[in-house]
Amino acid sequence: MRDLTAARSPPLIVASATVRALPPATRYVLRGDPRVRSAAQAALGFHVPEIPCRAGGGGERAALWLGPDEWLLIAPARLASALPAMLNRALDELPHSLVDVSHRQTALAVSGPEAATLLAAGCPLDLDTSAFPVGMCTRTVLAKAEIVLWRTERLEFRIEVWRSFAAYVSQFLAEAARGII
Repeated sequence: MRDLTAARSPPLIVASATVRALPPATRYVLRGDPRVRSAAQAALGFHVPEIPCRAGGGGERAALWLGPDEWLLIAPARLASALPAMLNRALDELPHSLVDVSHRQTALAVSGPEAATLLAAGCPLDLDTSAFPVGMCTRTVLAKAEIVLWRTERLEFRIEVWRSFAAYVSQFLAEAARGII
């Protein structure tokens, strides 16, 4: 049997004053029609957005709109079994897809007065608060890695990135910071 220890260990992250690894989380991709969104919202007890490219949530839990029928649900790792249990009961009679992607992704926070400038070194989006306000989220690229970018505060972004690209993304940001910060 193959040893999965390396696959479970946290990815190498180059932390700095502006970039840090976020705590482990449980993540699910939920797909379904508006009835699924409404049922999920009622079961979870927090807003599951219906507006494109917006995040909803409460406390440590969040739902990010990724497509017309797709949301990324994020919660603390301690809720790994509770989250699907709540959703499975609520969505039992509705056609939907609920897939655990916790193993696939990790999260970084990029914060500080130069956070948007730092991300702009490798991201093609306009990250000015007038174009990308607090609560906005989207799939995009950072350098050559696909990410989900979410502005959680005026001077802070959350990056959801595949584990296999986490070291690359953090190293890219560290190098970009050398010329900016």
